[in-house]
Amino acid sequence: MTAPMPQYPELPDNALIVLIGASGAGKTTLASTWPASQVLSLDGLRGVISDDPGCQDATGDAADVLKLILERRMARKLNTVIDATNLEQPVRVDLVMAAKRHGMPTIAVIVATPLSLCIARQDGRPDNRRVPEDTVRTQHKAMVHSVQSLRAEGFNETFFVGGLNRLEPYLRRLSEARSADLGLDGGDGLGDLLLVRRVFGPEILPLWQWKDGSDVAGGDRVAEIRLGQLYLTLALRTDVDGEGDYGFDVMVPCPFDPECGGYAWAPAWSIGCLHRALTGQLDNHEDIVCTVHGSFDDVDQEADDHAAQALEAARG
Repeated sequence: MTAPMPQYPELPDNALIVLIGASGAGKTTLASTWPASQVLSLDGLRGVISDDPGCQDATGDAADVLKLILERRMARKLNTVIDATNLEQPVRVDLVMAAKRHGMPTIAVIVATPLSLCIARQDGRPDNRRVPEDTVRTQHKAMVHSVQSLRAEGFNETFFVGGLNRLEPYLRRLSEARSADLGLDGGDGLGDLLLVRRVFGPEILPLWQWKDGSDVAGGDRVAEIRLGQLYLTLALRTDVDGEGDYGFDVMVPCPFDPECGGYAWAPAWSIGCLHRALTGQLDNHEDIVCTVHGSFDDVDQEADDHAAQALEAARG
């Protein structure tokens, strides 16, 4: 018999939710359980302003932008999550006041990750995102001390992250998105673009166009990725290596004869393969197959056969 799911407190549908924790506590991971449009991240806004999320010189400007966006979202009564490490008491009070001006509830979520883990997580970060150990210690101490004062700062509710169920809404949102992609929600879904997204990623979909009726791939389905005058031609293979697997080839120049009138194809396993094809880095790929010359193995074998014939003729 399945045990009943524990009862967790419900967060308001629309509120100001402030994540409080030291660098490395996992605030950004937690924030990702909400839709991206609802999250105001100081790192993200630094990236918008300076093209570098770790640019500390841009922190002041990023904080100004955060306050402006927050004010507008609170006026629209929209759920908003704040993901920022340097949230000292005066800054938190400003955030709470912005919400209260528009009658929005305020929630503090404490991400009380052990200090040792917060420090250990700095090692895997790039230099401009790595926070010094003494700073992490100071932030962690401030987080602990803030627990008792959050109500006095104006927060309506205070929760520790371990007391919330963010996994269920996160999985529900992902499930709904996946169902929409598959057309299980009654819509068209991605249809024949589903495999394209799986292989090359969702960003390529607006550039993708099937070229049904093209015969350049020996009867297999052909597509084109085009932006302006530049384009790539791809073929959908439905029996890769004779094993019945699905995959894509990208058209490249014939490596055996620049005047070849056939079509040469190289496997395209990822978006990186498309970049290499466009820049010529696949032009001599070992797995290229030309409809006229075959593969490198075929060409080498043909050369060996000619050499053997010449040697036999010479001996004769």
